[in-house]
Amino acid sequence: MSARSAAIIGSGNIGTDLMHKLRRSPVLDVAAMVGIDPASDGLARAAALDVAVTAEGVDGLLEMSVFDDVDVIFDATSAEAHHANYHRLETFGRLVIDLTPAAIGPFVVPAVNMKDMTALRNLNMVTCGGQATIPIVGALSTVARVHYAEIVASISSRSAGPGTRANIDEFTQTTARAIETVGGAQRGKAIIVLNPAEPPMIMRDTVAALVSAADESTIAAAVIAMVADVAQYVPGYRLRQDVLISPVPAGDPRRRLVGESARAADLAQVTVFLEVEGAGDYLPPYAGNLDIMTAAAVRVAEVAQ
Repeated sequence: MSARSAAIIGSGNIGTDLMHKLRRSPVLDVAAMVGIDPASDGLARAAALDVAVTAEGVDGLLEMSVFDDVDVIFDATSAEAHHANYHRLETFGRLVIDLTPAAIGPFVVPAVNMKDMTALRNLNMVTCGGQATIPIVGALSTVARVHYAEIVASISSRSAGPGTRANIDEFTQTTARAIETVGGAQRGKAIIVLNPAEPPMIMRDTVAALVSAADESTIAAAVIAMVADVAQYVPGYRLRQDVLISPVPAGDPRRRLVGESARAADLAQVTVFLEVEGAGDYLPPYAGNLDIMTAAAVRVAEVAQ
């Protein structure tokens, strides 16, 4: 089977890392890299690998000879830029995979809901924190009712490029919505922490969920199985310790976080600690936040039609 041709919009950290992953894909071939800064490192790296480049944004992509053969377009810019980019691209009918928090199209997390998305033309990859934590919420939802789920994504400040920093508000809002719509929680909350520690810290994520009481071994097994599923396309994704499960007693302040109908029910808190080590394709392995977004995007493009 011949490889499908792909173009990347955005020559920053995410777009450059994505380019390296696409070059390893058995079914995708990166044909073009698009930026707006002629001096960007991403464009220079792409050109050195004989990938066609333009510094004229989407207008430049539409004028490139390779565009006619492009099947998949990855947008690794910003939420604001994606709205303008997709306005230009929509009429061409190509599959557009959005790595920004713009969320024009539906949220997709490969290990959770990919099978429902294969025929759609604009797919949103949520956020790095969403890709790391929503699979866990989704796993919990298969064995218990998840009344509330809160996630904290801690990443090295070195791995947060201009696009990430410009989209902090969109990150929290988009991730919280996806915790609910994809993960299945009745209520979701998301927090991101940019950690300036030196040496840089690896990406770490915490999921704390209030669920209807269920068999503890069943809950733990669901989480462990989901971690294995995600690790198939993000090898550095792993649990940091055993799944923690504890009862939430009557009168506990945490019960205020759940709906009225659940406050008198038997509740448990499930806490899951994760870390994501990057493959080191562009930034060093501490940048797991970069890796999980790009690896998940490649998996979506490989599966989508």
